[in-house]
Amino acid sequence: MKIVHIITRLILGGAQENTLITCKLLAERGHDVTLITGPALGPEGQMFDETEGQKYKTIVVDKMRRAIKPVYDLISYRQIKKILTDIQPDIVHTHSAKAGILGRYAAYALKNKWSNPKLPQVVHTIHGLAFHPYQSELINKFYIAIEKKTAKKTDAFLSVADVMNEKAIATGIGNPGDFTTAYSAIEEDQYLKTPSQESINDFRRKHGIGSQAIVITCIARLAELKGHEYIIESAKRIATRYPDSMWLFVGDGALSETLKDHIQMENLTNRFRFTGMVDPTEIPQVLHSSDILVHCSLREGLARVLPQAMLAGKPAISFDIDGAKEVVNDNTGRLVEAEDVDAFTDACEELIRDKDLRERLGANARESVVEKFAPDTMVDTIEAVYRKLM
Repeated sequence: MKIVHIITRLILGGAQENTLITCKLLAERGHDVTLITGPALGPEGQMFDETEGQKYKTIVVDKMRRAIKPVYDLISYRQIKKILTDIQPDIVHTHSAKAGILGRYAAYALKNKWSNPKLPQVVHTIHGLAFHPYQSELINKFYIAIEKKTAKKTDAFLSVADVMNEKAIATGIGNPGDFTTAYSAIEEDQYLKTPSQESINDFRRKHGIGSQAIVITCIARLAELKGHEYIIESAKRIATRYPDSMWLFVGDGALSETLKDHIQMENLTNRFRFTGMVDPTEIPQVLHSSDILVHCSLREGLARVLPQAMLAGKPAISFDIDGAKEVVNDNTGRLVEAEDVDAFTDACEELIRDKDLRERLGANARESVVEKFAPDTMVDTIEAVYRKLM
């Protein structure tokens, strides 16, 4: 098949990793694959290096942006439509909000233009929903209206978690039979391979963490709704009772200095470490050098860092939002109600003081996700959707 994937930007992120794995495996399976993306602007890094030397083509639409920019959006739409006209793909598969709208409208406009009137078939992956309870009702209504309208130009939906399907259907987006869950694949080898104790110690020394410390790690952009403030509040309660505990914030973002100031105000500077931006290839080392993964985001599809930690054999403590419950449970970690700092603190303390529990939960966690998040599992599902449409 001729397949075109479209994503707004190739920054460091779960949707981007998912898309690149999909393009890579589809191309290796013999499909003709093209990736269309905008430039990777902003502080979140870029993943264009990952596209080099691959069997798929990458085309940059220079004016495509995440923010609403009517002039740029019109230019991008026309350019995407021109590229699709030149390629004449069987499948157009979009990701993320902006590319999802522009790409689906462009693809739909080309139906009935080619020899096969059913082509291109239009697929959209829901990595996370644009509407959520932490923004105004008016904005949510705006996003829902757009998604409903764009859904009429979509032949099939893929979601990274069952709950995404449920939420979309509940708001009238698409039809129940249009949705399939394809858990977001992870390149698993480096997570399943245990590094040497020497390399773990080297990583800890690099970040000023002792070899005996219990390391509680959060891997997320330092941005709104990622929940770092709940982790700091919990650390304030835990730090004096567990002097060997340390907290590691992995990532960068607009709230970097604000969070550092907050930590300093709580007299916790000596208990927190910031890595700044980390290349995706370094995440396995981060997790293997940690003891507990914590995730307090208030809005996600299904955060990739949860199965990543589980593949590394680490227990995860997560707020019970969106798809987290599909991987985190009492056998693999601890799931707590969102924004409940008391329950979150209790879960952290339980795992800090019980090494055997951490190891048992980590082993269970690894076993539970290793097949579900394998690249071939995801691409088998995606390919089956394509073939059904064709």
